[in-house]
Amino acid sequence: MTESANNAMEEIKISSEERVNELRNLIDTLRIAEEIATNGYLISSSELADLMDINASAVTSRGDHWSWRNWVVSRVRREGNQILWQLEKVD
Repeated sequence: MTESANNAMEEIKISSEERVNELRNLIDTLRIAEEIATNGYLISSSELADLMDINASAVTSRGDHWSWRNWVVSRVRREGNQILWQLEKVD
């Protein structure tokens, strides 16, 4: 095999591995969301932003009740300077 063919094969392998890792991370994220919803845990705006991989200000700007993937996200209450959110699974 030529060097350029080897490099091309390596790029394909790396991008395939990266795609699989991204899917694994997605599954982990969805499992975490499921556990949060199932157990009725309340999470802060920053925790929800981390889960969704977005900026915390984007969470609060969406309003009090909205959908994300398989969940409805609802603003539940404020504790001090934190807004707490609840996830509810939808079918």
